[in-house]
Amino acid sequence: MDGDGGGARGGGGIGARVRRKEDARHLAGRGQFTSDIRIAGMRDVAFLRSPVAHARVVSRRAPAGADLLFLDDLTGVGEIVTRSSIPGYKLSSWPVMARDRVRYVGEIVAMAVAADRAAAEDLAERAEVEFEPLPPIASCAAGRAEGAALLHPEWGDNLFLHSRFDSGIEAVAATAPVKVELDITCARQVMHPMEGKGVVAWWDHRAGMLVVQTSTQVPHLIRSGLAEVLGIPQAMVRVAAPDVGGGFGYKCLLQPEEICVAWLALTRKAAFRWIEDRREHLVAGANARQHHYTLTAYANEQGRLLGLDAQVEVDTGAYSVWPFTAVLEAAQAGGNLPGPYDFRAYRAEVFSVATNKPPFAPYRGVARPGVCFAIELTIDAIARAVGREACDVRAENLVPGSAMPYVNVTNKHYDSGDYPASLATVREQIGLDAFRAGPARDEKGRYLGIGFATYTEQSAHNTKVFAAWGLPLVPGYDQAQVKLTPDGALEVRAGIHTIGQGLETTLAQIAHSMTGVPFENIRVTLGDTATTPYSTGAYASRGIVMSGGAVSRAGEVLAGRIKAIAAHLLQTEAEQIEFRDGRIHAGAASLDYADVGRAWYLRPEQLPEDVNTAGLEVTEGYKPATDNGVFSYASHAAKIAVDPETGIVEILDYVIAEDCGRMVNPMIVEGQTYGGAAQGVGTALFEESPYDEQGQPLASTLIDYILPGPTEIPAFRISHSETLSPHTAHGIKGVGEGGAIAPPAAIVNAINDALSGLGVRITQIPATPERIRAAIAEAQA
Repeated sequence: MDGDGGGARGGGGIGARVRRKEDARHLAGRGQFTSDIRIAGMRDVAFLRSPVAHARVVSRRAPAGADLLFLDDLTGVGEIVTRSSIPGYKLSSWPVMARDRVRYVGEIVAMAVAADRAAAEDLAERAEVEFEPLPPIASCAAGRAEGAALLHPEWGDNLFLHSRFDSGIEAVAATAPVKVELDITCARQVMHPMEGKGVVAWWDHRAGMLVVQTSTQVPHLIRSGLAEVLGIPQAMVRVAAPDVGGGFGYKCLLQPEEICVAWLALTRKAAFRWIEDRREHLVAGANARQHHYTLTAYANEQGRLLGLDAQVEVDTGAYSVWPFTAVLEAAQAGGNLPGPYDFRAYRAEVFSVATNKPPFAPYRGVARPGVCFAIELTIDAIARAVGREACDVRAENLVPGSAMPYVNVTNKHYDSGDYPASLATVREQIGLDAFRAGPARDEKGRYLGIGFATYTEQSAHNTKVFAAWGLPLVPGYDQAQVKLTPDGALEVRAGIHTIGQGLETTLAQIAHSMTGVPFENIRVTLGDTATTPYSTGAYASRGIVMSGGAVSRAGEVLAGRIKAIAAHLLQTEAEQIEFRDGRIHAGAASLDYADVGRAWYLRPEQLPEDVNTAGLEVTEGYKPATDNGVFSYASHAAKIAVDPETGIVEILDYVIAEDCGRMVNPMIVEGQTYGGAAQGVGTALFEESPYDEQGQPLASTLIDYILPGPTEIPAFRISHSETLSPHTAHGIKGVGEGGAIAPPAAIVNAINDALSGLGVRITQIPATPERIRAAIAEAQA
């Protein structure tokens, strides 16, 4: 498992910068996404959604003869109930369409079916629904207030969960010479994959099976969820993911729309489709990242962090999503707030508050952009308090490489790395020392600043981690199958699905490294419950570790079987066989892989008498023996200019030093980091989904919700280290979420650095021009 077979660092194996297999179809416009699927007789679905945040449904009526359905019409459909074994967690039952009340603007009230989407939307508008308004809960403060209206009356309050962690803070609080206090706010966001959610479902009469093609990261999980809510055996359900135009976490949960459309196909034995439009996505879709931190940090005179006391509120929305629950974000916030720093006194009180907003979904970096923003602003505040350079204080507080492996105050097992080295790299590349010797303003009169942030990204979370979170479905062994074909090609099948991160390519690279089959002769099939072995899917930066490990293990077993047959054909011993240059060698003699495939499938008389009768198809499962997850990390540095008149921020330079263990494909790692960092710029400066006091969303179009474009994204400069994990196949760690974590902290620290002479402290993201101008005006006043 530790070797790289015949493909090490070249020929398309692990470490090679090969072009992505997926790009050939996507660049030519030949990908097949959910909206590209056409089935004879297919009808379109549109949903009538609640116009109010909180209300009783008094009455509902459909026009006579209209194909317009309410919840009572969906016979046999259960509610979405996400259980957790965490003490104190409260269940929410989420009906797929409103039953007796609605709890957020955009909640489904009725489903219309017509020949096309426009006709279905017109029909949905003809539904007659009467609402009796109830007091809305539009913020954590409102939800926790004395006498607040209750979203779920049976709870007695509006908390999904109230959790505490305390390693002992009082002694440090009583004696520390330096104390800093911060109030930090992160905006609610939505995710905006290029392709929104979408589902096509039909009845396969030949197989006697419900077929659901949905834009998902987790097809095997969706199969389980659909079967549970529809009340049918999983053997009756096939979930197949076509091409998926981005996931970011939004597509790893069971959606009410998927259930409704699947019910239509199941009961009517025909084909139906729903495609999310951008307004639905903004109003009713993927919400995340609305955190509020009240922090008190204690340090010594040099700025050494001694302890942290935190209260965290997470505005979680109205329901718990399946299967990840409503408390995933809050649990991650409390557990990850200490970040890459070495201290032992920590107290955190975390509130998962139910509000009249769409439910929270996991989003790239789950909670860590918020906790990184909070802890990194805290480090800079400590540096200001002691009068030292923030980069120096940060370096002295990071867990040193000599301490690895390191178990932190919240029992995170940091497996390997050198965090201070990554910070030193970006410090040098951004030119901090020369910058400090230069002018504070540029020729345009803009204030200049540099900010830093360092983070850890726990990736490949698996059984121990998810079981501790009390989730109803706990990941275990991911499986993969490899098969040598009669003509010497290699087929790889895995239940995970690619959502843009290049898994078709990287899994093929691992398979090539283990078997020596030429990279161009390897075909990868993913994400179909009927044709691929089980995987819980692509999330938590786990794909390349888990499915990559399964492909590696299956490839290793297959390689042994290939060698046994090849040795017989070459009249030598298996130990003498080598995979090299796309062929099978024994000294001066060699064979093509097709010779081995032909012997097994077509010319069995050529096989050895003791041949392994399992043949040339292998299915293996994998999870790391040490099952606590592995930790990638990076340091980011941003150089910015702030116009004090307009409040506009320009990113002049941005450097990243990252370490994700062994890189299977450095080009893909860089692409993931670029994309994540671009999203991080959006989080830092632009993206916000605000609500008014009535729970009405104020960003329902892309005029109101601002996404960064090419002119706002800097030319990121990335450098790599490769500190191998001791726990995983090939030392690989995940990298998919990391780029999105640090930019808000690095950029806002740079803004505060630039405006430090004015006394400005930005502690809220996004740091919009309006907020920056207001902060300058307040400081001047």
